[in-house]
Amino acid sequence: MSSRKTHVSETPATQMLKANGIAFTEHPYEYLEHGGAQHSAAVLGLDPFTVVKTLVMQDQDARPLIVLMHGNRTVSTKNLARQIGAKSVEPCRPEAANRHSGYLVGGTSPFGTRRAMPVYVEATILELPRIAINGGRRGYLVGLDPQVCVKLLDAQPVHCALAE
Repeated sequence: MSSRKTHVSETPATQMLKANGIAFTEHPYEYLEHGGAQHSAAVLGLDPFTVVKTLVMQDQDARPLIVLMHGNRTVSTKNLARQIGAKSVEPCRPEAANRHSGYLVGGTSPFGTRRAMPVYVEATILELPRIAINGGRRGYLVGLDPQVCVKLLDAQPVHCALAE
């Protein structure tokens, strides 16, 4: 642990993790607009495959859902829709994503969302020993065991990754 580590104030995500006794590490970094997981991985010295993006999407009836994806992979919305029994899936517009999650796009965590949504996780994420995922604020990742996503969010494994 670096002594110059800045303290990040609590977010709904960290409150949920603490309330459930989940151990996590904090990884603040300088946020870059549209930098995404690739940027945070680079500045934190992490493998982008272990940095997990939280994507708010919606089905054909505009019902929101969350997809957890490797930082260096893209979601195949066709494959995802087929696996979850939807006609189609598409990313939400940023305003809708903010409204559903209670977080700003770029700072969306799957933990502590404003509204409960089904969560789908790329299956290979669950094979990793640790992941870094947004902690509920732009420029702030938390490191934890990916099984926490299943335990706390009932995340359903899917196979919908495309290489970027």
